[in-house]
Amino acid sequence: MSARRKPIRIAIFNNKGGVGKTTLTVNIAAALAETRRRVLLVDSDPQCNMTSYLMDDEVIDDLLKRSDSATGKTVWSALRPVVLAKGDPINVGSYETSIPGMFILPGDIRLSEFEEELTTFWGESFQRKSRGFSGTAALSSLVTTMTADESFDYVFYDTGPNIGPLNRVILMDCDYFVVPAACDLFSVRAINTLGRTLVSWIGGCNTLVNIAPDDASLLQGRPKFLGYIPQRFRVYAQDMARKHSEYFSRLVQKLQPDLIAPLRRISAELAPLSVSESNLGEVKDFATLVLHSQEQGVPLWRVRGFDAAATSGAQEVFSNIASQIIKRAI
Repeated sequence: MSARRKPIRIAIFNNKGGVGKTTLTVNIAAALAETRRRVLLVDSDPQCNMTSYLMDDEVIDDLLKRSDSATGKTVWSALRPVVLAKGDPINVGSYETSIPGMFILPGDIRLSEFEEELTTFWGESFQRKSRGFSGTAALSSLVTTMTADESFDYVFYDTGPNIGPLNRVILMDCDYFVVPAACDLFSVRAINTLGRTLVSWIGGCNTLVNIAPDDASLLQGRPKFLGYIPQRFRVYAQDMARKHSEYFSRLVQKLQPDLIAPLRRISAELAPLSVSESNLGEVKDFATLVLHSQEQGVPLWRVRGFDAAATSGAQEVFSNIASQIIKRAI
């Protein structure tokens, strides 16, 4: 398979819920856009949280009403021909957000219908059926078409908190993935599941590369671990702070044996050598600033009517993370 050029495709992914994936994705993408990078956000979570974050309710209602028609402009509208076996994905275009240079392909609850078909497509691929290969790679092909028409530097997928077939094709299409983690027991335990799942998915893609017909559409199947982001740091009472610190230490200890080492056994290119090279930046708890950000549809540092110290602190955090991504994702 030939190497793919820009844009760089990234997913902020963890199979555990409640780790702020959408908030992190929007704010990291906005910080990158403010460095004059062009960023496309693909709302590929049927819950549509990213779309709700960045678009007005009236606009979203209209998009969802029309999504099943010829004038549809959501991710479901684009993939609907594939599900109905009527053709290839359709480039429905994207919408520019309030951040210049940051665009979004709106989500749609009906994307769950595409996800239901992905299990069949995946199985048919192993039977060397062309429909299986093209269906499995449909979302990837859509993004390739969209980014060929416009010059983007990065594509960010929004993902749901699961290890289902939709997240499989998203992760296997990505050049890099970032792991967000809350410092709690559930995040610690999720790292092991994440590592085992990624190894299995990559192995499946490798098998498909070996058996695929020459003209088959294929996923890259080589996502690199770009780093992790511990987040939602809080100021607790002393005993709670100690427990928080304990889970953070356990999280760091788990990353090496459960995620980094398994990926490096496949290829040294898939993960940094050590955990110390993997921290992209720590995101503390910004409390109600996040709610105001979502209500106003802007990144944290652009929230109106809020304490300037909090907004400038948020800007510094995400600017630093964006700088790390620019440096490492090449």
